[in-house]
Amino acid sequence: MKSTGIIRRVDELGRVVIPIEIRNQFNIVEKDPIEIYVQGSSIVLKKFEPNCIFCGNTQHLLTYYDKLICQKCADKISELEEE
Repeated sequence: MKSTGIIRRVDELGRVVIPIEIRNQFNIVEKDPIEIYVQGSSIVLKKFEPNCIFCGNTQHLLTYYDKLICQKCADKISELEEE
């Protein structure tokens, strides 16, 4: 990970402000969902991008039984259902 040299304090509600330079760099705007996860001893923030539950693709997503899947995986499922 690359250090930005920017330090922010956590407020009384546990919030941290992401600097505008970083939000612009990652195209994060107000109300965008952000994923929070732990990687070793680090807390990682990542802009949430919906993806296919099977292959991780983020393009051409469809809803299948309330889950997101890409067209390629949907085609494979369709082939399985025909058998």
